[in-house]
Amino acid sequence: MSKRKIFSKLVLLPISKIYGLVTAVRNLMFDLHILKEREFDVPVVVVGNLAVGGTGKTPHVEYIIEHLRHSYHIGVLSRGYKRGTHGFVMATRNSRPIDIGDEPYQIYHKFGCEVAVAVCEDRVKGITEMLRVDPHIDLIILDDAFQHRYVKPTVAVVLTEYGRPVFKDKLLPYGRLRESPKGMNRADIVVATKCPERVTALDLRIFEDNLKLMSGQKLFFSRYVYANLQPVFPEQAPPVAPSLEWLTEEDRLLCVAGIANPKPFVKFIKRFKPKVRVNLYPDHHTFTRKDMATLQTRFETMEGKRNFIITTEKDAVRMMNCPYFPHDLKHAIYYLPVNVDFMRDESDTFVEAIRKTIKSKRI
Repeated sequence: MSKRKIFSKLVLLPISKIYGLVTAVRNLMFDLHILKEREFDVPVVVVGNLAVGGTGKTPHVEYIIEHLRHSYHIGVLSRGYKRGTHGFVMATRNSRPIDIGDEPYQIYHKFGCEVAVAVCEDRVKGITEMLRVDPHIDLIILDDAFQHRYVKPTVAVVLTEYGRPVFKDKLLPYGRLRESPKGMNRADIVVATKCPERVTALDLRIFEDNLKLMSGQKLFFSRYVYANLQPVFPEQAPPVAPSLEWLTEEDRLLCVAGIANPKPFVKFIKRFKPKVRVNLYPDHHTFTRKDMATLQTRFETMEGKRNFIITTEKDAVRMMNCPYFPHDLKHAIYYLPVNVDFMRDESDTFVEAIRKTIKSKRI
């Protein structure tokens, strides 16, 4: 047995059991109404997970917004992880990622005035302030707030990665779970995300059996679908963006990613013919002057017929707001948009499940 495994079993596993006890007691206190949940007059859709990072919350939040924005005036509230501000902040045209966080900035940048976007560590205070600032909001979406039980959700949507499901994971710090897999029982809707392209009906059935969901809970399977490359700096880019399909082995790509799980992104890029270099950073990484100098050096030493920098959509919002990004590389950097596609032709069924749950709980 390796030293790492010995350390994990002797140190991390006991800590994990203590952590599990603490979270179990906390959840019990909410279940017994010793700790109080606040219910609001507008429906609240919570999108979260049991594991830390990388399950695809933001693309699924954007999917819900896209399909409900014509029926509701939506307010999106997030914690605003790694932002440089504190307390309640409402997104405006002048907001930067450092003000509200990269994911809320991405949502606001994508949907603009069609949705209200705000950040606040205290979700009860955040919802209260959002409704005061914009009283026309009639649906709240809470991003990454499944464990924030001080707000009572109208609909709880919980995500779990198909390749790293909760039933194969352990509690922190021994594993990646924030709470016991039993916490899944509080979900109205469960989505297994990032499903592989080639997955059989039997595979999905086995996955469903292993989840052991309760009667009445809805299960959906989704996967990522990557769209065409988009310029990070449109004013500096050529009129026509490159297509991954027409790149050759003579071309070179520098992939840059600072997300929780960059493997699907990198794997997709490597399916194509150009040779790829990869620069990986921690999730929500703030790019520094040194990072940009390294990026420029790596790009300039690539010996390709055509050289490009490809990044993720979340990294792109930080790149475009980075004061150190080299001006002479702005023409060469593109991001790869990611969309959510529900398998088994259940796109409409997923949205309808949210609508029906809202209606049933608001009667």
